[in-house]
Amino acid sequence: MQLSTRRGFLRGIAGSSLALPWLESLVAAAPNRAGPLRMAHFYVPIGVVRRGFFPGEADHVIPKGNLGNKMRSLGRQDPDFSVRPLANLTPTMQPLEASKAKVTLITGMDRTFQQGTDVHAQCASCYLSSAKPYTIEGTAWPLDRTLDHLVADEIGKTTPFPTLEFSCNSHKDNRESIYFDNISWYGTGHVAPSIRDPRAMYRRLFSRSESDRYREVTSLVLEDARDLNRQLAAGDRHKLGEYLEAIRSIERKTERLEKMKAELAAVSLEEPPDAYLPRGEYIRLMGDLMVVALQAGLTNVATFMVGPERWDTPFLYESVFDKPRSHHQMSHNQTEAIDDLLKLDRFHMEQFAFLVERMDAIEEADGKTLLDNTLLTYGSGLGDGSTHQYNDLPIIVAGGGQRVQTGLHINMPEGTPLANLWLTQGQLLGLPANQFADSTGIVDAWLR
Repeated sequence: MQLSTRRGFLRGIAGSSLALPWLESLVAAAPNRAGPLRMAHFYVPIGVVRRGFFPGEADHVIPKGNLGNKMRSLGRQDPDFSVRPLANLTPTMQPLEASKAKVTLITGMDRTFQQGTDVHAQCASCYLSSAKPYTIEGTAWPLDRTLDHLVADEIGKTTPFPTLEFSCNSHKDNRESIYFDNISWYGTGHVAPSIRDPRAMYRRLFSRSESDRYREVTSLVLEDARDLNRQLAAGDRHKLGEYLEAIRSIERKTERLEKMKAELAAVSLEEPPDAYLPRGEYIRLMGDLMVVALQAGLTNVATFMVGPERWDTPFLYESVFDKPRSHHQMSHNQTEAIDDLLKLDRFHMEQFAFLVERMDAIEEADGKTLLDNTLLTYGSGLGDGSTHQYNDLPIIVAGGGQRVQTGLHINMPEGTPLANLWLTQGQLLGLPANQFADSTGIVDAWLR
C-alpha cells in the first residue's frame, strides 16, 4: 500500500490516485486539530425574481407593460440597517428550510456599474473583483484579480490545486465572449479557465493513464483501500466506505450522462444535444465533484458557475419544464414568464440546498462538518434580470461554523458595496488586507 498521510492519497496501479477524506485513525492527536476554513462561490446568472426571493417584496406586483419603469418599481429592501432571525423563508428560499440555522441572508449590497460594457458580461466577470469604476487602466472592464485567487495566495499553497473553477455550461456554441461565462480571473484580461465537462474534472482530480481508461479509479486502488481499512477504527471504516461509494457514484453518473449525450447526438434535434441533458443532474454531478475536492483537501478554494449570462441556447430544466428553455429570454419577458422564472429560481436554490446538505453531512477533524468549515456563498451579479439592476443583490452565505453568525437576515444600509462582504470573507480566510476594491468596511454584524 502506498499512502501519503500528509495529504492522504491512496495510489493504485497505472498511475491512478485517490485523495482521502480526513481519517482520525491516521493522524496523531487528531481531535485537537482544527479543520481549515475554505471558500466556495455558487454563482447564479441573470439575477432573480425579486418578489420570490427577497423578504417583504411578495406584494410588489408589477402591472403588465410597466417593466420599463425605474428599477425601484420592483421594490427595494428597507434602506436602514437591521439584523433579525431568518424566520419564514420566501418561496424561492424554501429549499433551504432544513438548513436554515446554518445560512445567513445578506441583503442591501450593491455593485457600481461602469458604463461602456455589456451589463450581463460585467455582472459576471466583475462579480468577485468589484474594482472601483475607471481605475483599471487599459481595459473597459472594472475587472481585477478576483477574490478566490487572492484568498488562494494565502490558503492554497499546500493543496494540489490552489483553486478549482467549475462551470455547468455544457454548451460549446460560444455565443458570447468569455466575459459572459467566467467569474474567476487571475487578473485583468487573464481568465482562470473553468472546467465544464464532468469527465475532464474527474480526470483532473483523480489522475488516470491510458491503461486504466476503462476501469474505475476506486477499483484500481481498492486493494490498497482494503489494506488501509485494517488500520482504521470502526468510525473511520464507515467514513472511508461512504467516501469510496461517493466516488463510485460520480463515476456512474458521469458515464450515464455521456451515454445519454451520445444517444442524443444520433437524433435530429432543433437544439444541440447538450440542450437536452437533464440540468439538475448535471449541476449536482459537478457539485459532487466540488464537494469531494474540498473534502479530500485537493483544494481550499472553488468557484461554481451554475450557468452563463445572456446565453440564448436553452437548457432542459427537468422537473420544471418539458422542453429546453432559455433563462435569458425568459428574464426579458417577465410579464408573460413570471411563473416560470419563479420556478427556475427555486430550481437553482434546490441545487444550492443540495450542496449545503451534502457538505453538512461530512464530519471533519474538529468534529464539525465540511459546511461548518466552509464559507459557501450563493449569489448573482444582478439584483433583477429584467431590469439589469446592480443594487440589492441576492446573497446567501452558508456555513462558517463558529466564526460567523448564522440563521440571520442581515439587511445592510442602502448603498453598501458588495466588496464589504468580500473583504470580510477575505479577512476570515487570512487575507492581510484592510481594503478590497470599493469596500468601505466589513460586515461586522455577520461576525461572531
